[in-house]
Amino acid sequence: MNFLRGVMGGPSAGPQPSGADTIQKLCDRVASSTLLDDRRDAVRALKALSKKYRLEVGIQAMEHLVHVLQTDRSDSEIIGYALDTLYNVISNDLEEEEQDDSEEENSPKQGDDLGSQFTEIFIKQPENVTLLLTLVEEFDFHVRWPGVKLLTSLLKQQGPQVQQIILVSPMGVSRLMDLLADSREVIRNDGVLLLQQLTKSNAAIQKIVAFENAFERLLDIVTEEGNSDGGIVVEDCLLLLQNLLKNNNSNQNFFKEGSYIQRMKPWFEVGDDNCGWSAQKVTNLHLMLQLVRVLVSPTNPPGATTSCQKAMFHCGLLQQLCTILMATGVPADILTETINTVSEVIRGCQMNQDYFASVNAPSNPPRPAIVVLLMSMVNERQPFVLRCAVLYCFQCFLYKNHKGQGEIVSTLLPSTIDATGSSVSAGQLLCGGLFSTDSLSNWCAAVALAHALQENAALKEQLLRVQLATSIGNPPVSLLQQCTNILSQGDKIDRRGSKVQTRVGLLMLLCTWLSNCSIAVTHFLHNPANVPFLTGQIAENLGEEEQLVQGLCALLLGISIYYNDNSLENYRKEKLKQLIEKRIGRENFVEKLGFISKHELYSRAAQKPQPGFSSPEHMMFDHEFTKLVKELEGVISKAIYKSSEEDKKEEEVKKTLEQHDNIVTHYKKVIREQDQELEELKQQVSTLKSQNEQLQVTVTQQVSQIQQHKDQYNLLKVQLGKDTQHHNSHGDTLQVNGIQLEEVSKLREELDDWRNRHEQLQGQLKEKDAVIENLKSLQLETGTEQSSQLSSSGGMEHSAELQKELELLRTQIQLQAAEISKLQAENQKLQAMNTAVDPALGASGAVASRNSEKEGRLLQELGELQSEVKALSEEKVSLQQQLDSSSSTVAILQDEKNKLQQEVAEAKKEQDDLLVLLADQDQKLSALRSKLKDLGMPVEDEDDIESGDQADEDEDGDEEEQD
Repeated sequence: MNFLRGVMGGPSAGPQPSGADTIQKLCDRVASSTLLDDRRDAVRALKALSKKYRLEVGIQAMEHLVHVLQTDRSDSEIIGYALDTLYNVISNDLEEEEQDDSEEENSPKQGDDLGSQFTEIFIKQPENVTLLLTLVEEFDFHVRWPGVKLLTSLLKQQGPQVQQIILVSPMGVSRLMDLLADSREVIRNDGVLLLQQLTKSNAAIQKIVAFENAFERLLDIVTEEGNSDGGIVVEDCLLLLQNLLKNNNSNQNFFKEGSYIQRMKPWFEVGDDNCGWSAQKVTNLHLMLQLVRVLVSPTNPPGATTSCQKAMFHCGLLQQLCTILMATGVPADILTETINTVSEVIRGCQMNQDYFASVNAPSNPPRPAIVVLLMSMVNERQPFVLRCAVLYCFQCFLYKNHKGQGEIVSTLLPSTIDATGSSVSAGQLLCGGLFSTDSLSNWCAAVALAHALQENAALKEQLLRVQLATSIGNPPVSLLQQCTNILSQGDKIDRRGSKVQTRVGLLMLLCTWLSNCSIAVTHFLHNPANVPFLTGQIAENLGEEEQLVQGLCALLLGISIYYNDNSLENYRKEKLKQLIEKRIGRENFVEKLGFISKHELYSRAAQKPQPGFSSPEHMMFDHEFTKLVKELEGVISKAIYKSSEEDKKEEEVKKTLEQHDNIVTHYKKVIREQDQELEELKQQVSTLKSQNEQLQVTVTQQVSQIQQHKDQYNLLKVQLGKDTQHHNSHGDTLQVNGIQLEEVSKLREELDDWRNRHEQLQGQLKEKDAVIENLKSLQLETGTEQSSQLSSSGGMEHSAELQKELELLRTQIQLQAAEISKLQAENQKLQAMNTAVDPALGASGAVASRNSEKEGRLLQELGELQSEVKALSEEKVSLQQQLDSSSSTVAILQDEKNKLQQEVAEAKKEQDDLLVLLADQDQKLSALRSKLKDLGMPVEDEDDIESGDQADEDEDGDEEEQD
């Protein structure tokens, strides 16, 4: 113990040993001591030395410390000392905290290397990590907390290797998930930090953690800590949620289906008093907004993004974000991130875009939120990041939103402009920014207006109507003309910022406007100064900055050629190509066109939709415009080298394709109509089936009722037989006759019921016969092949079903007739028994005679009913014969239609083969003519040959007439 006192700083005799020697002796003591107290004291001493002598302790004591973890599990104190010592050796956090400013710059790097090396030594045996996972399960604070810290440090140093060991360990991730349920906040909070390191860049572990109910636990912690008003724990939980959801489609879907999006709404209830914005609250809210953006990122699958966007609208999250957007006193970085978040929540979702268009700012008078945001975008005094966010929001609002595009463009048209000038519209703000002296406002307004025209040819034509008043006394000019005027003036206008930026923005707007719109191209070429300006810009040898402008000018000129409808004689496609050949050169033109896609800023803009510019000078390209360049660059390069004949052929091919598309759309429409008819027929069949089922149910009920009546009749018959045998008294005879009269009245009522039901069945048979006739008429009227097949097959099936129903009804009526005949026979027996009663009962004679008369009338009515049943059965037989003949007729018609279809298909196939052969012969003839021309042989054109053949035929005809 004197030795240990010397190590711990107590008084000792003799010279002090060095650090390395002391550590060696302590390690020997840990390895050789048999008493637990001695080993515990030695490990405690190593822990005290581990911070100062990190390298020596790590090299000499790591193996002994691991052995202590394996053998001394029963003593929590020594386990805690061992874990703390290993943490001090492996972790770099302590060294960073103790560093002074006077230390060398490379010392942190050396410390990082040291921690990484010790971590590699520790995890070389995977059993060590598994042992650590077992220790983390211990509830003792002095064991669990150091174990969590040590495991976190291992993940920081060698993340992927430790992740793989934990992943293959049985229940490894589940053990660590229990840390979130620990009642001690220190362990719970460090458990969140541990899971942050564990889930980094490992989708498999992310899925396991998510399905271990991590979302529920983390959201509960955020709520307990006060949402955005919480401390650093909320920040750690949000970072862990981002790790679980970012680029993980499975977890995102699980988060949405678990209704966890609804639990995010209270995060953004900041209240009206926005004065108290602490640094931690700003950080928390920033991470919360980023978490929303992770769920609706444009890089996610479209279906998943759309479902999350709809869920955010229905739970009120979008409305809460718009409230923050329009609130006052919100910090600039939170406002910017909120704008970006709202942008991606509404991007491509029509429902959310419509709601955003209806949001008004709390001003007097109220203004739309879009107008307020555009005012910030074109205001050069606003921060650059905020202006970029507003531009992104406007782009997302117009993305796949033809309705919103039309509303923006309509504010520029003459019929909708507010003459009083009391309110500023979005179109007026865009025009003001487009022609201001701030180059950044020019670029933003040009890009925003280009997005209003994206993939909308009708609005491109509408925008040609916009007229601008340049100055008092001068006639108004069109918006297209004004853009080209500013573009041609170039450096003459004094602007703040990059002048190249303004020209690039205007050129992007013009390229988007003219693409796929021949009328706009005609308007552009109608100005005689535009084409010479473009050719002059492309032909000059300018500096590196101007090369981008040259490439965009080449793209604009190429669009004017490719989408030219040759309506202007002086600017036809062929003449413009000749102009390029003379003044620029085709190779030079294509080279200048390639400057765009080779530019570094072009590659950056093509990566993601959000404008991510570090400075205003880098703001050159728009993401959607890069798609347009990629689409048109190769097409324009090919169009420049095409001859007039190839252009004609291409136009013919386009016309043919348009005709083919029209035919296809026509057939689609016909098929759609036939599908509707088929659905209607199916509905009719289903209704008839339901009616048939109802009739079957009624028949079964009637059969059961008949059986009950039979049983009652048998009972009455037995009772009557007993009365006649005993001849008890006159009163008994009267009672029997009374019972018999009641039974006869019941039989008469039942016969009336059967008659009514028979009439109902006959009416239903007539309705079904009418349905059969309708089906036959439909089979004769359908003109197309598919509808004929469908209707004929449907008619056959329906007729078969009706035939089955008729057979069922026939059998039921036969059964009913048999029952009626049985009842009639029983009635006769009753009558005979009634007449056999003792004639001595004179007082009842008159009553018996009256009963016999009534029974005679009943017998007569029964006979009439039986004759009616026979007549109805004969009618049903005739109806069955008609149905059989109609089904045979349908089968014959079906065979004839199948034959006609086969003949049509064979004729089409022969026609296609002939067309292919003719095309091949034309190609061969044209190749032979070209070869003959190359060899210098005289070759007649096809028109000359046809005219010569026609002349020969005429001469032959004249000779035959003379003969």
